[in-house]
Amino acid sequence: MQFSQPGPRPGDRPFKEQPHMANDIQATTADAVSNDQVIDVLNDLLENTRDGEYGFRACAKEVDSAQLKPVFESRASQCASAASELVSLIRQLGGKADEGGTVSGAMHRGWVHVKGTVGANSPLSMLEECERGEDAAVARYRKALKENLPPEVRMVVQRQADGAQANHDQIKGLRDQFRAAKG
Repeated sequence: MQFSQPGPRPGDRPFKEQPHMANDIQATTADAVSNDQVIDVLNDLLENTRDGEYGFRACAKEVDSAQLKPVFESRASQCASAASELVSLIRQLGGKADEGGTVSGAMHRGWVHVKGTVGANSPLSMLEECERGEDAAVARYRKALKENLPPEVRMVVQRQADGAQANHDQIKGLRDQFRAAKG
């Protein structure tokens, strides 16, 4: 009599041993994105946070409102902290953090500076520019969260996405407040 090993049952997944990393930030399922893809996602978010930092600093410099300067400066600091956190994750994964922000972010900041130069630096105008930037930030975080990221990375990205949404909501609320006061 011959004994044979039972074959795979429907729904069984093949076992795939994953190499271990010293920092334990790696996908542990067959469906997770590769380490390089995770680094790419994090670098995209890093550029996004740098754009936010530089954009809020530009608005703080150009806005003609004592009420909004500290709000913009605080948002810039929060973006800088988020960027530092992303750089740390990228390095833990063995990647190299991208330098600077994006071309579209630079153009956005240039537009903020032009507005300030020509006297269009009203609080409402600056809030509208910041809201546009925050719309882009929220969209990039949503895109990142569609990826199958390792749990430790997803936790950071989700927390930062929640912060970007809170920034957006605060800026939008201030914009609505200034619109109502103007109208």
